[in-house]
Amino acid sequence: MILNIETATRNCSVALAQEGVPVSVRELATEGYSHAEKLHVFIDEVIREAGINYTDLKAVAVGKGPGSYTGLRIGVSAAKGLCYALGIPLVAVDSLEILARQVKAPQGTVIPLIDARRMEAYSAAFSGGNPIKSTWSEILTPDSFKDFARPLHIAGDCLEKCRTVIFGDDVIYHDNIEFPSAVGLTAISYQKFLQGIFEDVAYFEPFYLKDFKTT
Repeated sequence: MILNIETATRNCSVALAQEGVPVSVRELATEGYSHAEKLHVFIDEVIREAGINYTDLKAVAVGKGPGSYTGLRIGVSAAKGLCYALGIPLVAVDSLEILARQVKAPQGTVIPLIDARRMEAYSAAFSGGNPIKSTWSEILTPDSFKDFARPLHIAGDCLEKCRTVIFGDDVIYHDNIEFPSAVGLTAISYQKFLQGIFEDVAYFEPFYLKDFKTT
């Protein structure tokens, strides 16, 4: 049993999975961020629904970002706290990879996008389920992603602004895939668990990509 947590966007998402297969899921995406109020409630609900105890967990997996600073801090803090208290390993996965894995695209390039405000987005590129360019911050223009194999399969929470500059018959927008989900994390986290790819619970930090600034 692995507990999967994804909070990089407005989607507060929790999935309990057995050998990579989801058995209990809770998700809520609101206009504001409900993570502080809902995350621990969702965790408790999926544990109870599955009829297990916290001590039955073998690992906790978390989407590490990039994304919302507040959402990531809440999700990663919860994951680290559970791992420390239960003495189990922590698995971390790039949130853009989680989003990309939710897109079914037999050909072309999958471009997952997480909104970074204004005309900027956190992006990556995948082909055949494999990364071909790691996470970067992209200012969306008509020339964005022009060097990748077509068709482009674009998913994420900033498709409306992307549509204003990137369009064509070889650009496919997946409107039904808006946020990375803990459900999309389950298979990846199980494979990492089997391979023994774990994070240092004491020192692991979210992948913010950009420095946090206050005014």
